[in-house]
Amino acid sequence: MAVNTKEIQIRIRSVKNTKKITKAMELISAAKMRKATENVLQTRSYANLAWKMLQDVSLKTDASIHPLLEKRELKKLGVLLITSNRGLCGGFITKLLTEVNKYINNLKVNNPDLEVEIILMGKKGAKIYKYYGHKIIAEFEKQDLTTTIEEILPIARTVSGSYADKKYDRVALAYTDFVSAVNQTPKVLELLPLGGKDEMLGQVLRGGQEGEKLANVDIDFKFEPDPKKVLAILLPKLVEMQVYQAILESDASEHSARMMAMRNASDSAGDMIDDLTLSFNKARQSAITQEISEIVGGAAALE
Repeated sequence: MAVNTKEIQIRIRSVKNTKKITKAMELISAAKMRKATENVLQTRSYANLAWKMLQDVSLKTDASIHPLLEKRELKKLGVLLITSNRGLCGGFITKLLTEVNKYINNLKVNNPDLEVEIILMGKKGAKIYKYYGHKIIAEFEKQDLTTTIEEILPIARTVSGSYADKKYDRVALAYTDFVSAVNQTPKVLELLPLGGKDEMLGQVLRGGQEGEKLANVDIDFKFEPDPKKVLAILLPKLVEMQVYQAILESDASEHSARMMAMRNASDSAGDMIDDLTLSFNKARQSAITQEISEIVGGAAALE
């Protein structure tokens, strides 16, 4: 019985050490989540207004003026997939990859010969090839916390340039929408050509009065000196803003998901320690009872 109690003590120490690690990771993720949430909320209204303006411009402007407005028959799809560099964040990665695969399969129903290429941001996105077999053509480094738009310009310009050069007939942006610390929604936004589905990044404006105002406002545009010159500068920058906002949403979602996963792990470790402590006390009491019985039995034998 003594051996049993020793094994239980070893397990208790091991679980306690694990709990210290998960608790530390929870606190780190909470600090990063607060910063990421602050970043995403500061830019969300601007990003949504920019997206609404992009849609209005695409509806009221001749598509021949700028290649990002040109709509083509869908033969080749490019997907910009924003994930994370590390795991231990619950179903954050799996849910997003499942949503992307579902989106691609839905398109292939009407386009069986559709060619798909994935552009990654985040090392964990490589699992989309491992699990679903989708082709990955490029991988960009992802910061743990994105703070400035300059950090994402290479990937945003690569996406815009590829569409303008007719490498892709459509570009989709796959990321995780930050709703709250306990709720993150995987999403695929059709980014290019401009003027696709009427969707916005972020949940704050959806369903509220401000979101309804954005949807109902009818704006007339006047371009000076002329539409071609203005749109040549404006459209790429607004596309960059959408990519930037999606990355901020993903950052906030990732750290929130990891914080909750580590909190659940810490709670589970605490429950396990309580169960092991109870088992240890029972085993120790049983050993004490047995020793007393042996002593009493030995004393009785000597009488």
